[in-house]
Amino acid sequence: MSLVRLRTFIEVYRQGSISGAARALNLTQPAVSQHISGLEVAVGRALFQRQPQGVVPTAAADDLAADIGNTLDTAESALASARARSMDVSGTLQIIGHADFMAEKLAGELLPLLENDIRVHMHTGDGEMVVQMVVEGHCDLGITAHPVSDPRLKGEVIFTDRVLAVAAPSVAHRLRQQPDFALALLQEPLLAYNLELSLIDRWLDKNRIKYDALLPAMVGQDLRGQRSLLCKGFGWTVMPEFLCRTQLDSGELVALGAPVGDTEIRYSLVWLPSALRQPRIAHARQTLVWRLANREE
Repeated sequence: MSLVRLRTFIEVYRQGSISGAARALNLTQPAVSQHISGLEVAVGRALFQRQPQGVVPTAAADDLAADIGNTLDTAESALASARARSMDVSGTLQIIGHADFMAEKLAGELLPLLENDIRVHMHTGDGEMVVQMVVEGHCDLGITAHPVSDPRLKGEVIFTDRVLAVAAPSVAHRLRQQPDFALALLQEPLLAYNLELSLIDRWLDKNRIKYDALLPAMVGQDLRGQRSLLCKGFGWTVMPEFLCRTQLDSGELVALGAPVGDTEIRYSLVWLPSALRQPRIAHARQTLVWRLANREE
């Protein structure tokens, strides 16, 4: 089986579409169909069932994909990295992710890319938007703290941090004076990342603090805004330690004692495997994974 046919098969398998694979591989649809037909002849079984809205893999396709695993991606990543070391990687890199993480963690790690004449455009987005923008090719790389289940994407954890409940010293003191910490906490104004209470619900659940419904006093997807309100003595929230470490050290904020323990957050870098054929993107991915994953706090 040729590498070209296997690469085409993997792309069709991931996309669930001949046309989508053709766009990703920069091939014509007839060429993709021809590669798949040739591979079906080689394995002696049909790999896809054609349907009006795309293609559905057969059991034979599932078996072949399982046999290939990550071998093809690993080989292509290595080749792309080698090309990047010997080719001009200048151009524009589009990255999308959480605004606060990109400002306080990512921006400082971009220097090697900028020095290689890679222009970086950072876009803010969360959850489904990050996945959509990367899958559709509008952005080259995405950074998300949400689990990515889309089979078309690959990802790698680049940063892990503790998640703390924090407030101003005056609020923390008031809470400590109450006989029922959990009840008192739920009566304080809450600052939340979103109405789904991301981060907050996991912290409350781990600490066995029961609640029926919480209506945040403020919702904002850049936790630095919440940090500013907290420092003025208003409310409480839950956030990654890297966003409040300076304020904790200075005494502007304090960690509220977790009855059971704090939780954890993981940020992942995500990309389309086919995008790594571009030396600029392969080089950027490798650089950011290494710098962020190996950065000591």
